[in-house]
Parts: sequence; structure tokens; C-alpha cells
Amino acid sequence: MKTKYSKELFEARRKLIAEDKFFEPLIQAIAEMIERQADKDKEPLFILDTGCGEGSHLANVCDKVSSDFGKTVTGVGIDISKEGVLAASKNYTNQIWTVADLANTPFKDRQFDVLLNILSPSNYAEFNRLLKADGIVIKVVPRSGYLKEIREALFDKPVKQDYSNSETVDRFNENFRIMDSFRVYYTRKLNQPSIQSLMQMSPLTWSAKEERIKSFAEREIAEITVDLEILIGRKTI
Repeated sequence: MKTKYSKELFEARRKLIAEDKFFEPLIQAIAEMIERQADKDKEPLFILDTGCGEGSHLANVCDKVSSDFGKTVTGVGIDISKEGVLAASKNYTNQIWTVADLANTPFKDRQFDVLLNILSPSNYAEFNRLLKADGIVIKVVPRSGYLKEIREALFDKPVKQDYSNSETVDRFNENFRIMDSFRVYYTRKLNQPSIQSLMQMSPLTWSAKEERIKSFAEREIAEITVDLEILIGRKTI
């Protein structure tokens, strides 16, 4: 099956996350949520990233939870992309990585204390199966300001420029009891190499005109908005 999730995309993603620390405030917020909401007596803490890409988010969260809060963590990442999992296994050897379909994961029931779902699709039936009775789901969804500078530069139509996460939040609320939510909002000033990395990894470019992509990617510097919502849920029964 042909996919736009190429080796180059994952390399750009790793550079932006691991080297440029583009999502560092998000990682910090997730680690603090885990410390606040997860069972404090559970060790090791089993964390599954359900759409890990090239692994940087999970590796950074595990490192942060371990270093800041002294917890022993076992991190497991799954992704449908072989290229992503290959990059993860190469760059992050402290976690477990496997290619898997989110709708049919290769794990027994109730194996995980924390499920991470960061800017990726969900399968709530599978999430409920995998989550321990006292476990938590952490889902990160975009808010209206997320990457607004790119959307405004690439698209004329308001439907492309604007974004609402209300349907996604409602669906999460239908499947889990929301314990907490938190907005992460900040801006980052990126230089040209970082702008190019962001453009390479963003699905926004998949439906944009090439000349507009090129024009934005060639900017020497750009202020980029990160506007995200973190939802923390538990099983309803």
C-alpha cells in the first residue's frame, strides 16, 4: 500500500522533535499529566504510544517521566508504517517498537497503564481492550490555532484555514470519562532548516499547491503557533 509517510518525512519529524525541541512544552505537559493521574504505586509503568511514528514523542515522554518523577517506565510504540517503526528502533533502543494495525494490536487485554494518542487516529474499542481498569488514555488533538501560519499561507478557502476539534472531543467523551483537559499554546521561531522539516512532516502540504509550499519553505525565519488540547480519560465502567 502506497503511503505518504516516507523515510524522509520521519527523518524531518525526528529532527523537529528530537533536535529542535519543537514539542518540548507538550512533552512536559504530558509527563506531568501522567504523574498526576496515573497510579503512583505502579512500577514499572507500562505506556503504549498508539501511533508512534518514528518514536520521538514516546521516547521523550518516557525519559521525562523517568528523570523528573523517578518512575520506572516501559514504553511500547506501534505504528502502521514500517518506515516509522524502523526509524524508531534505530534511534531509540530503550523502548519496544512494532508494526501493528491500531484496530488489531498484538497485545493481550488490559496490559497498559497509559495509552498515548498524539495527533493520530484512534480506535476506542481497542483502547478499552488494552487499558488496565485503572489506566488512563491521553489524547492530544489540535486546536484552532495549530500551525495557523502554514494553513493561512497554503490555502485560500476558510475550510482549509480553520479547524475545530469539537467532533473529536465529543467522540472521546462518549468513550471515556474525561478526568482532565489542558491547553498547550505557544509559538516557536524557526529558521529555514526547521521550517523545511516542519513542511516535510506536515500532512497539510499533501493537498496544497507546490508553489505555495515552496514559497513558505524558503522563508528565512517564521513564527509558528502550536495550539493543542490534551484530554485525559478513564474507562467508563
